[in-house]
Amino acid sequence: MNSYRNDTIVAIATPPGGAIGILRLSGPEAISIITALFRPAKRGMKLADAQANTLHYGLLQSAQGEDIDDVIVSVYRAPHSYTGEDCIEISCHGSAYILKQALHALIDAGARQAQPGEYTQRAYLNGKMDLSQAEAVADLIASTNEATHRLALSQLKGHFSSELSELRKQLLKMTSLIELELDFSDHEDIEFADRDELSCLASTISNHITSLAQSFETGNAIKKGIPVTIIGKTNVGKSTLLNQLLREDKAIVSNIHGTTRDVIEDTIDIHGVTFRFTDTAGLRHTEDQIEQMGIERAYQKMEQAVIILWVVDQPPTEPELNDICSRAQGKKVIVVQNKADLAHTPLPPLPDSFSSIAISAKYGQGLHELEEAIYAAADIPHLDPNSVIVTNARHYEALTRAHTGISRVIEGLGLNLSGDLLAEDLRICLEELGEITGGTITSNETLAHIFKNFCIGK
Repeated sequence: MNSYRNDTIVAIATPPGGAIGILRLSGPEAISIITALFRPAKRGMKLADAQANTLHYGLLQSAQGEDIDDVIVSVYRAPHSYTGEDCIEISCHGSAYILKQALHALIDAGARQAQPGEYTQRAYLNGKMDLSQAEAVADLIASTNEATHRLALSQLKGHFSSELSELRKQLLKMTSLIELELDFSDHEDIEFADRDELSCLASTISNHITSLAQSFETGNAIKKGIPVTIIGKTNVGKSTLLNQLLREDKAIVSNIHGTTRDVIEDTIDIHGVTFRFTDTAGLRHTEDQIEQMGIERAYQKMEQAVIILWVVDQPPTEPELNDICSRAQGKKVIVVQNKADLAHTPLPPLPDSFSSIAISAKYGQGLHELEEAIYAAADIPHLDPNSVIVTNARHYEALTRAHTGISRVIEGLGLNLSGDLLAEDLRICLEELGEITGGTITSNETLAHIFKNFCIGK
């Protein structure tokens, strides 16, 4: 995306296929451009004189006077608009042809085709939102379930920004105390900054940054979907279980051993959170090279999983249990005793990170309880409208660098380093937090990278 240009942009703001289509104009000439093409139904009405936040019905024409469509024009005046500029939204019929003709007419009248994310970029540059809120707009558009919607909306409302603002206030307090001491360094009998007080404040800041950074693991999993891998021997009912969870026949079910040779993936929502399920090849010794490749992929998917469903139809042997334990370190494992309609020998003692549940995939017994167990294993925190959980890798990386900076401050205070060295590390920490909200970003290249994944019209 080019650097900010003070011209007027236009784009179609709605996806194709709807009954209604909307075009959005934003910039200093937005009202004059639409005035040249719009014929109000109300006699004597002039859009140039229209009040802000008003709707007007009329006919949209091309510059040559050809009728395009009956439309409703919404007028928003700077700075009280999404972009902070004069903004016009044109609602017309959703025909792709009508939208195309309207777009061309507006471009011919002096507007420029907007680039992806340019409206939100202008909103950021005009102070309508900070950079983390701008990124939340894209997350909100991409949200597919209750959890991702709540997290994006919380960030858009500024709850994450508020936490960062509080951290910056604490850092600025530390910086001012240290710099004041530096200003009076010639007076040996004056000490404005109590080192014990500064150490306590630095530890509080460090803990706050750590808490935000650690939330990224949960936030990233919610955003991308929590990976769940289904493993087990051949013919224990893994594919039947996947089909039952998905409520469709996604995987082939057969009595022939080794039917599943590649991974099969799909998603389901449990309590508003997306889980990405992977069915894998049955674990067994085989001379079949293709099947062996599938088994290797099963082990790879185990490494990538947060939760493992180990499907068994009889108690695992000690070597089998030891093998899974070694491969599933740091993961939640649910031992799924399938074929609960048949007699079962009790399971051997399981590690603390393991749990178990009995089901019948064939008859659908115990599936609700299994879904509840899966959700519990994901350890999702309660998401209220004010929840602050980091979901953006850029934010996580900046928080990590900020934590490194404040850790150096804590170490420096312990070593009784001079105030100028401490002030430099505090400055770095402030800059890293400012990068999240855009307070210290000046690079057009950085902005272009952030906004390039937005849709045109937003």
